[in-house]
Amino acid sequence: MSSVVDFVNVSTVGLESSPVADALAGLRANEARYFTNKYDLEFTTERAADVPDLVEYVARVLRERDIEIASTPLEATEFEVEGVRWTYVFYESGLSINVLYTLEPGGKRAVGFKLSDGMEVPEELADKFKFVRQRSKLAGTIRGSYFVVKGEY
Repeated sequence: MSSVVDFVNVSTVGLESSPVADALAGLRANEARYFTNKYDLEFTTERAADVPDLVEYVARVLRERDIEIASTPLEATEFEVEGVRWTYVFYESGLSINVLYTLEPGGKRAVGFKLSDGMEVPEELADKFKFVRQRSKLAGTIRGSYFVVKGEY
């Protein structure tokens, strides 16, 4: 069952098992606000267990860099806007991963990592990426990084 992410009244529903549930909910709400404001898109998520194909898709793209996420996926979503497929997975550790994949050949394709406020950098990412900080009213301090996708998915 999908649920619309409300960025006005931030809720931890679906993320309760995370040790940083409040910060992860803020991070999820921050993404929802971005897509609502930029594309007038309603950001909805589903339990990761209900959409294993999305979780596997993200895992397959990560294998391009020999990355395997140890944390349990809690929620996921996928949508297409303006010729770009966006896939998100939110993990119990507080990690959010998105795959931006332009459908036209030669377009932008990247994987973005965002760490919830208060979480440690996951061991599987610590020595591979540098994380920059940004402030968010909804999510506190977000640390993020990315890599460009080279393969076809």
